[in-house]
Amino acid sequence: MHNPIFNPVYGVIPRPASFDQYPDSFTFGTETNSRGFFLQNQITLAENLKILIGGRFDTINQSTTSDERQDQAFSPRVGIVYQPIEQISLYTSASRSFQPNFGTRIDGSLLEPIRGTQYEVGVRGEFLNGRLTTNLAAYEVTRSNIGVTDPDNPAFLIPLGEQRSRGIELDVTGQVLPGWNIIASYAYTDARVTKDDNLQPGNLIENVPFNSASLWSTYEIQTGDFQGLGFGLGLFYVGERQGDLNNSFQVPSYVRTDASVFYRRDNWRVGININNLFNVDYIEATQRRNRIDPGAPFTVKGTVSVEF
Repeated sequence: MHNPIFNPVYGVIPRPASFDQYPDSFTFGTETNSRGFFLQNQITLAENLKILIGGRFDTINQSTTSDERQDQAFSPRVGIVYQPIEQISLYTSASRSFQPNFGTRIDGSLLEPIRGTQYEVGVRGEFLNGRLTTNLAAYEVTRSNIGVTDPDNPAFLIPLGEQRSRGIELDVTGQVLPGWNIIASYAYTDARVTKDDNLQPGNLIENVPFNSASLWSTYEIQTGDFQGLGFGLGLFYVGERQGDLNNSFQVPSYVRTDASVFYRRDNWRVGININNLFNVDYIEATQRRNRIDPGAPFTVKGTVSVEF
């Protein structure tokens, strides 16, 4: 329909039904008051055996012009660390979590707080006289009442019944040789909907790939006329993942390369950081079907820092 720019005709395109039906939904704000008490104690049972016990009690009061709710919860935490030898630490932990939801439904009612449970087991090793640290962990996290976009009214939220994430993470950090440092990581994540009235149980969580990995390495010249000059190179891989909770479309995987050049002298440092060195086109994240966020193109940043 033609609508002249210098003589516009207003009201040709009606507002969405949710705007007309609930005109006050965009005028209220949410006021949140929270109080928390935290207590934690670490007990050494033996030189190579420690136990951590703690808990947090929270009360949350939220109110809008159309709704008000009060919630409270106790969130326990317990962990055990055992060192069979000095360089190896075995650990396990379990904890609960509780946090408010800040979104509202289309009728103006507040969402229930997010509740979660986490279990983790892992092993940590220190090698090369502490210069190299590795950590391998397996975990399971279950969360309920997470606010997700209402598919029928994108300006509002609805609670996701329950989602579960299971995975394995491996991290390696340290100095391989004088001046040569590495940070490497790999993660396998299986994140799914487990309970929900609107979604099929078993659906994968959007924007969460099964596989992701990164490798960042820097080398700084230690002696000679070029002492303090350094170079860095990094690779970042994100696997294919779902674009929405209905699993109706997939977002392709990508590999991004970053680089840096820096010079350090006494207490000051200058550097040039290059993100997306090869200007790869990729999708960083999706917001359901409402928006797709592209990754940043080739970018150069300069930095200067001084330590006092």
